[in-house]
Amino acid sequence: MSRKVALITGASVGLGEQFAQLFAKDGHDVILVARGAERLEALAAKLEKEHGVKAHVLPADLVQPGAPERIFETVREKGLAVDFLVNNAGFGSTGPFLEQDLAREAEMVQVNCTALLKLTHLFARPMRERGSGRILNIASTAGFQPGPYMATYYATKAFVMSFSEALSYELKGTGVTVTCHCPGATRTEFAQRAGNDKSRLFQRPGVAQAPDVAAHAYKSMMRGRVLTVHGALNAFAAAMVRFSPRPLIRSITASLNQQG
Repeated sequence: MSRKVALITGASVGLGEQFAQLFAKDGHDVILVARGAERLEALAAKLEKEHGVKAHVLPADLVQPGAPERIFETVREKGLAVDFLVNNAGFGSTGPFLEQDLAREAEMVQVNCTALLKLTHLFARPMRERGSGRILNIASTAGFQPGPYMATYYATKAFVMSFSEALSYELKGTGVTVTCHCPGATRTEFAQRAGNDKSRLFQRPGVAQAPDVAAHAYKSMMRGRVLTVHGALNAFAAAMVRFSPRPLIRSITASLNQQG
């Protein structure tokens, strides 16, 4: 009996690498997608050696508008059927929106929203035809409120949350589940790249570790849960957003996103 296959974007580092290890540990083959071929090759070799699975390396830059279609075609040409889709790739930026590079902000929307949307559409349709499949979209607690000084990033995660919840409803009864997972501040390379590793948010105690966050997201997906938040304090804060005055929420979030 052939093993199931998981496709993971942003697989070379951070949460993506953790997801790859979790799938491989459970005996699933993996398709590793990220920009850096060298890191992907090293991870693939490690997974195959340690877990005896097949790890396919598929370098791709999701900034490129046609990347999702090329990924889908490559997977189809390899004769692979994707049973698990993990839309993990994404990035952020920190600082006043009008001071940011406009092209880079647009690329953020491309990666965090458009590529996720396209990959979900492309791979979910065959899942629906087969009557089985699981999709995991990585959002953030950022999606629950606006985020001054990370305006575009917060907005993209709000999109991921809304899109995932709606699609999960549409796919009821098809055998395909959609899980949206919302981590809080997590120690990965994301923070350094986004420029907010020195923000007050990341200077507070309780910043999560990538293995813990990935394990929580993985279990949530396998259980078919629709929307989950990692960590009790994060879940409480996300719930409180619904009952707090919007000006207060904007002020608090702006303070957390500023440099400590």
